[in-house]
Amino acid sequence: MTSLIDRYFSTLAERLERVRATQAASIDKAAELCARSIAAEKLVFTFGTGHGALPALESFPRTGTIVGFRPIVESTMISFHHVWGDMGARQYRFIHAQEGYGKAILRSHQIDPADAMILFSHSGINAVILDIALECKERGIALIGVTSLPHSSQTASRHSSGKRLFEVADVVIDTGIPLADASLKIDGLDAPVGASSTSVTIAIAHAIVSATAEKLVQQGVQPHVMVSPNTAGKEAANRQNDENYEQLWRRLKAR
Repeated sequence: MTSLIDRYFSTLAERLERVRATQAASIDKAAELCARSIAAEKLVFTFGTGHGALPALESFPRTGTIVGFRPIVESTMISFHHVWGDMGARQYRFIHAQEGYGKAILRSHQIDPADAMILFSHSGINAVILDIALECKERGIALIGVTSLPHSSQTASRHSSGKRLFEVADVVIDTGIPLADASLKIDGLDAPVGASSTSVTIAIAHAIVSATAEKLVQQGVQPHVMVSPNTAGKEAANRQNDENYEQLWRRLKAR
């Protein structure tokens, strides 16, 4: 293993260990809010823009996740990998900075006051994230923010409120990722490489989902768990997952 590869995995492991050691209580509080909504037959919405959309997507419906988590997927917010053409990086860069867009997103999903919302944002400063965060607060919706305090606390808000995600959320989970995210230096290269915010936030997302499942069981509520169909029990797994989808549809129809 080269020195750089070793340094990358060592850095990632250190950042994950920091979250485990310092953020467990906040993750537990987040799970309590999520379990409360799911036990009440409501939903836990997950959302992020750009790379923040990836942990939101991991929340459901993949193996080991439970019914009740509901990712909000805006194609204009996640197609930043298209550098040229339709829904490309330039469109994304423009749209996620537009105030009012987040409120339109919430209207499309008919958010209930008893729902919960998890927002993933490394910087926690941009307009769409703050639109959604502030609207959730106004409606009394439980709000969980997964963000980097080292980054956000050193960066001004880009929303007219002047707020950052960590200043609005009911529960803040600090990824601890440094301001620049990437932090590996290579001799002869000015900019650092080796980003780790996505890996850390995805781990946090699964920790929240898992802890939520445990809390539901402790309350006597049996969570509906997605299982892997890529096994010898493919047909049984598909039947279980189809039932899970029906359970989600039942919650959506009640809106």
